[in-house]
Amino acid sequence: MEVEPARRDAAALDPELLQLPELAPGALRENSIIADALYSQWLVLPDTAKLVKSLIEDAKAGATLNVAGTSASTNAASSSSLPSMFPAGSAPPLSPRSTSGSPRVMRRGSGAGPSSLGSPLKLVSEPVREVIPQFYFKNGRPPPKDLKEQCLSRIDHLFFGGEGLQIQEFRSVTKDICKLPSFFSSVLFKKIDVACTGTVSRDAFVEYWINDNKITMDMASQIFEILRKPGYNYLTQLSYAPSRRKWREYFIDVLFNAFLFFCSLRNAHEKISNRQALYLMAETVIYRIFYSINRSGNGHLTLRELKRGNLIAALQQLDEEEDINKVLRYFSYEHFYVIYCKFWELDTDHDFLIDKENLIRYGNHSLTYRIVDRIFTQIPRKFTSMTEGKMGYEDFVYFILSEEDKSSEPSLEYWFKCIDLDGNGILTSNEMQFFYEEQLHRMECMAQEPVLFEDILCQMIDMIGPENESYFTLRDLKRCKLSGNIFNILFNLNKFMAFETRDPFLIRQERENPTLTEWDRFAHREYIRLSMEEDGEDASNGSGDVWDESLEAPF
Repeated sequence: MEVEPARRDAAALDPELLQLPELAPGALRENSIIADALYSQWLVLPDTAKLVKSLIEDAKAGATLNVAGTSASTNAASSSSLPSMFPAGSAPPLSPRSTSGSPRVMRRGSGAGPSSLGSPLKLVSEPVREVIPQFYFKNGRPPPKDLKEQCLSRIDHLFFGGEGLQIQEFRSVTKDICKLPSFFSSVLFKKIDVACTGTVSRDAFVEYWINDNKITMDMASQIFEILRKPGYNYLTQLSYAPSRRKWREYFIDVLFNAFLFFCSLRNAHEKISNRQALYLMAETVIYRIFYSINRSGNGHLTLRELKRGNLIAALQQLDEEEDINKVLRYFSYEHFYVIYCKFWELDTDHDFLIDKENLIRYGNHSLTYRIVDRIFTQIPRKFTSMTEGKMGYEDFVYFILSEEDKSSEPSLEYWFKCIDLDGNGILTSNEMQFFYEEQLHRMECMAQEPVLFEDILCQMIDMIGPENESYFTLRDLKRCKLSGNIFNILFNLNKFMAFETRDPFLIRQERENPTLTEWDRFAHREYIRLSMEEDGEDASNGSGDVWDESLEAPF
């Protein structure tokens, strides 16, 4: 029987006649399961059975088989019409063809490609595509319509008259519309008034705050955008190299200007009225902020660091408190006073620089020579004084914050670098013993009962509980609240002895004020001591000279 030619002619029929959904090109070739399913479906159709039976009967009778379709063969018979057994307007279902140009019946288990006519087949109807709303906006998400209209209504009320607002009148806009601390008023005003006209118009404010989508940002992002310089994606402490005479040009940083504006409004302390003390205080505030928040230590404060830190909460508290000394985070005048007086006591020649011999006197000679030498190698932090062998005021701020509060992460990182002599990221017993040897010698000189290093090492291991008892890692120290005592044991004799004797005064302080940090308690004690000393001295002596207007700016 000539069944195979009949199948080839039947397969040559136009696939367009198959009423099947569209299938992507190449799908049959890549997935033989689909081809098998189509082939099985085609075989069980009633019209397919009739077609095969008719072709077999015609072949037995010796009749010529004429099937219309498209074929690569040039045989004239291939162009004839379909058998008359199919009713007009209907077409038999056909098996798909290969793309090789040779019509064939699709065999079970073989792959198949798209039709050579460019009419791909499809198994199922195409699902309705879900419309995904836009989630990325280059300039930030536009504000909702109701929020925008509400804000515009308040803007029209505050900018009534259309003549613009001056800097004194702009505070209400900063506080009521922008919901920012009021001392950012001058910074925001200058950010919008780029032409320095002295006024900010309604249209200029709407363009900056609403059209630039500042209104939809969180407070940290808003403050970051206000403070950062154009073209920078981080905040810096200073804008350019310092000038020895022109204070205003030196402290051009916008955060500093905002703080000056606040101080001039609050008159937080009688000595803040002194110009030099005001600038020194603002500078100290900036150093403290970067010490705590700029964890990379590169002087570039990013938006991520700003959000992860507690500066925004401190700024909000600063705007609500009338007494600046209640804002313990960064802005307390008492804290600044303690830092600067400590520096002034060490800087005997008042050149605003201190050397090793000056620093060794800190805390009534509590530090060892070896740790002071390590600090001046600038391993824990590069000095900014630009003078070899000398520590500047900014460097001292970082030192005293690290020394008086060894429980903070910046302090742990600072002292860990000092003890890690080879810089391999671990503290071995040999490295710790190197620093403890001087402590042991000092105890013997003071007729104190010496504590052997082996006993101290066991005590430190029990205290920290490191993952590997043969060394300490920075991760081990950050997991333990008592890790600061490790460094006191190694190089601060006074604090080591206080820890060994469990000073009841310190224990009582911790119980009375558990929310205060070690730095907060130290600054409070020292401020009381310094205030009592100042009250007992003549106004022309002591720390009163620090604020002499004739003193040359130490920059």
